Amino acid sequence: MEWRDEGIVLRVRPTGESAAVVDLMTAAHGRHAGLVRSARSRRMQPVLQPGNTVDCVWRARLDEQLGLYRIEPLVSRAAALMESAVASFAAATLTAHMARLPERDPHPALYQLFALVMDHVSDPALAGPLLVRFELAFLEEQGFGLDLVRCAVTGAEEGLTHVSPRTGRAVCRQAAEPWLDRLLPLPRFLTDSGMNRPPDADDVAEGLQLTGHFLRLHMAGERDEGLPEARSLFLSALRRAEAAGGGPGRGDF
Repeated sequence: MEWRDEGIVLRVRPTGESAAVVDLMTAAHGRHAGLVRSARSRRMQPVLQPGNTVDCVWRARLDEQLGLYRIEPLVSRAAALMESAVASFAAATLTAHMARLPERDPHPALYQLFALVMDHVSDPALAGPLLVRFELAFLEEQGFGLDLVRCAVTGAEEGLTHVSPRTGRAVCRQAAEPWLDRLLPLPRFLTDSGMNRPPDADDVAEGLQLTGHFLRLHMAGERDEGLPEARSLFLSALRRAEAAGGGPGRGDF
């Protein structure tokens, strides 16, 4: 058995003296692990960092075996991600989400979005909204998409302000009024009405509250897994970057 693909490094688990089991999110083969024999060499260590995109060839005698990876670098992001707390915690959150996908289950569209978001998380102005949208797409890919297009009560497509925590359907302000204490806020940057300013950390916090509720509801399941710790650290780093003037986040650890 042999195939070639590109993938993003999710995690590396050392084994033996120089080898490691490398978990990749690949474009066509889903989350897929393989053994890299020279993983701790001076050449491979910088390549096998979470967030980097690599070219990979996987070989095994049988499909169900762990198999061996031959890996070459394509896009090196890890160093840039580590320069900023915002980028570092965003990347850690994204890779943690992808690591929860069933192994060898292809998600080509989600892979492309994953790569796109990883390319832009170093910008604090983009990182928050992109992470929220990624989590919405992640839920959609797993069959738990939210309906944020029209009001579940009136059918209106404008003036949407809240979301039902039970059904994941949007509700307009008029219909939401009697139940505000039971509904989740819907950030305006997720609606067609948009905003007259870029989303700030408070808007992103509302978005993460929304997606976090449904990630807990649908994705934890019997494993009782919570949300990635890096997710809350990301929001804290985003607030610090915003307070510092929205710079690129250097030195904000």
